[in-house]
Amino acid sequence: MRTSLTARPSSRTWRIPRLRNRLRSSLVPLAVSLACLPSATACAQLWEPLKAATTASFRGLSVVDDRVAWASGTRGTVIRTTDGGDTWTVDSIPGAAALDLRAIHARSGDVAHVAATAGRIWRTTDGGRTWSLRYQATDTTVFLDAIVFRDDRNGMALGDPMGGRFLLLVTADGGDTWSEAPAGSRPEAGRDEAAFAASGTSLAVLGSHAWLGTGGSAARIFRSTDEGRSWTPHPSSIPARAGAGGVFSVAFADTLHGIAVGGDYERPDAASGTAAFTTDGGKTWVPAVTMPGGYRSGVAMRRAGDELLAIAAGTTGSDVSRDGGRSWIPLDAVPFNSVQFGPSSVAFAVGGRGRVARLDSRRIPR
Repeated sequence: MRTSLTARPSSRTWRIPRLRNRLRSSLVPLAVSLACLPSATACAQLWEPLKAATTASFRGLSVVDDRVAWASGTRGTVIRTTDGGDTWTVDSIPGAAALDLRAIHARSGDVAHVAATAGRIWRTTDGGRTWSLRYQATDTTVFLDAIVFRDDRNGMALGDPMGGRFLLLVTADGGDTWSEAPAGSRPEAGRDEAAFAASGTSLAVLGSHAWLGTGGSAARIFRSTDEGRSWTPHPSSIPARAGAGGVFSVAFADTLHGIAVGGDYERPDAASGTAAFTTDGGKTWVPAVTMPGGYRSGVAMRRAGDELLAIAAGTTGSDVSRDGGRSWIPLDAVPFNSVQFGPSSVAFAVGGRGRVARLDSRRIPR
């Protein structure tokens, strides 16, 4: 989404509040400080810095497996690794140099879909060597927040509300064509309610299930169990604040266990109300007992043996939970915007000024 509430005229006869993201890379500290877990005997940097030859700010992140990952960001920049992060290819999508690519979803080392906040979606099928524009909104007020695929054919993109309902674009042909979902199947937004595009993860899908987190005047999580044909809103327990606060990211380990994180990006050090968890598929959300250390824009979650492991990341650092989001302990103070797990123990994170990092979750002290 965008992140401050303003009213902009649309091409229609009504005006709608827009959430614009005023998150600035200048808020990201140049110095990286490290924090230790209480149980750690020595202070070690767990996030391993990786080198991508760019200073673009990244918010979109998609991890295909432990070797293949993609990220997208400012100046139309897309990066890709096929060797687990040791090396990165840096590309710029032609015609997108002035655009912010807040969301990306990759299916392989060759196929990826990128959404620009300015209502455009591109696809590559050759590892980023060429890109084709697959969707361009005719309405200049369209603002895209997230893009996800449930399989190689079926995908969904989320945009800020249009005409009182969240914009949902759908594809059933692998992103070749996109169309607006019927109005009746799009979640109804409250006044001044929208979604955040701080990490491209305000929308999550898992099989036929989908979840959509909101902020602004209300901080809710919409749940769908029928591939997005209908949605039910549920309170998130995360406080809302006009233009700056609410749910920024949702992630699920399975169809029952999920986590939502957020807070207030204008008050990044405030830890109260920054995380919630669910054990019933998103019907009810319970505040974390011990919260992350501040505003968090991205969360990743996976089942690791008997544990529900999660990492939350934001501009003041990252935190880890081993109990499905009930309790969090500091990981370190490296600022990131987005985080995702690979299928095993590896996690990747991206942030401002070209920051990319990798973490082996097995190294996290207990």
